[in-house]
Amino acid sequence: MAGAKQQVIQLIQSLPEEASIDDIMAELYFKLQVDAGLKELDEGKGIPHEEVEKRMSKWLTA
Repeated sequence: MAGAKQQVIQLIQSLPEEASIDDIMAELYFKLQVDAGLKELDEGKGIPHEEVEKRMSKWLTA
């Protein structure tokens, strides 16, 4: 696995040339959040799909 610096460089290089600093920061934040979520799932901290459906059903009924 590449180090954090190399991952950031690769992410920036994958963006269009006209990407702003705000665009870069948004991509980095998104990656940080996704990685954190995947780590939680790997640690068994996720919510089962059935529980999500149960919680969401309260929002979806008007």
